[in-house]
Amino acid sequence: MNYLTPTSSDPVARACALGPAIAAAADEIERTQRIPEPLLSQMHQARICRMLLPRSVDGDEIEPWVYLRALQEISRHDGSVGWNVFVANSAALIGPFLPPDSARTIFGDPRAVVAWGPPNASKAQAVPGGYRVTGQWQFASGCRQATWMGAHCQVHEPDGSLRLNATGKPIVRTLLFPVEQATLIDGSWEVIGMRGTMSGAYRLDDVFVPEAFSSTREDPTLRREPGRLYAFPMQGIYAVGVAGVALGIARAMLDAFIDLATRKTPRNLGRLAENSVIQANVAQLEARYGAAHAYLTDTLTSIWSADDSWVIDVPSRARVRLACCFAIQAAEAVADYTYKAAGTDAIFLGTAFERRFRDMHTLSQQMQSRASHFESVGQILLGIEPPGSFF
Repeated sequence: MNYLTPTSSDPVARACALGPAIAAAADEIERTQRIPEPLLSQMHQARICRMLLPRSVDGDEIEPWVYLRALQEISRHDGSVGWNVFVANSAALIGPFLPPDSARTIFGDPRAVVAWGPPNASKAQAVPGGYRVTGQWQFASGCRQATWMGAHCQVHEPDGSLRLNATGKPIVRTLLFPVEQATLIDGSWEVIGMRGTMSGAYRLDDVFVPEAFSSTREDPTLRREPGRLYAFPMQGIYAVGVAGVALGIARAMLDAFIDLATRKTPRNLGRLAENSVIQANVAQLEARYGAAHAYLTDTLTSIWSADDSWVIDVPSRARVRLACCFAIQAAEAVADYTYKAAGTDAIFLGTAFERRFRDMHTLSQQMQSRASHFESVGQILLGIEPPGSFF
């Protein structure tokens, strides 16, 4: 196989190098809902799924704004691949919370990928040495590439009570197990966009998970790794990932529209590029896109601390959330305008617009882009403590 040999220590450069191979496989990924070979091996050789993994387990542990740029580069070529890469890296953030031997067992394989779905009503039963768990989870992006999987559960103690965290609320514990112990449910990802993510469902039937392969991702102060990256709550870096995918898709759509506008002359009209309304709108979209990216980058770099033991505070978490939500909404605005302005050139399967438009509007339904996040951030900016925990 003609594998990609990483020639740069820069993850953005490695992501750029993968671009042609991702673009060439995009139709197959959409059709089969899998990342094919040799692309999957090329991605692993480029270490693109190890960007957020601790260096102690052979990860790259890069800065979040570099991670953002790498995701943009990948997502320009295919949103589903970008999403799977972001989810694999987000799941790797459990590494700093695991016992070192467990982290090495899971991530020692250079092709290691962890997939999981969000927490639901399923609960794990505490038993001697670990937990027994039965349940079904959805939205397990990248499960077809996974080597390990996880389940986020509340925990029933042997006496039937719920295990509580330091704030007195039910703890959500992450249980990790080899993918072979899960039943992946076919036909559970029939959606309009992001089809290649195969974010389907999986089931566990009375699986035992040892204590050493469980942890909680709720509180960054519980991390075992001192790296500054892990001072961010997982939800904060997760939001950065969604923003990176959205910005990458939007960049591709805006570039495609600019190219189309130089060539297209709609019936009874002049060339699109010579239309003053198009000119003004393209300029404003370029500024809006650039402002969103710059604001998110500036937010992340300004929060970054030289103190490895530091944990970002609630106001800083709010700033990250605000910048990510703004970036996602800016990307969505670019997608909407370019799709509409491209006219019938956007509606045919396989164009530069239709799949990306579907991908963007699947992404925009994810909780990271909720408009209600602006309300929570606004409360914090105004000195009002929002209800519940703010991550």
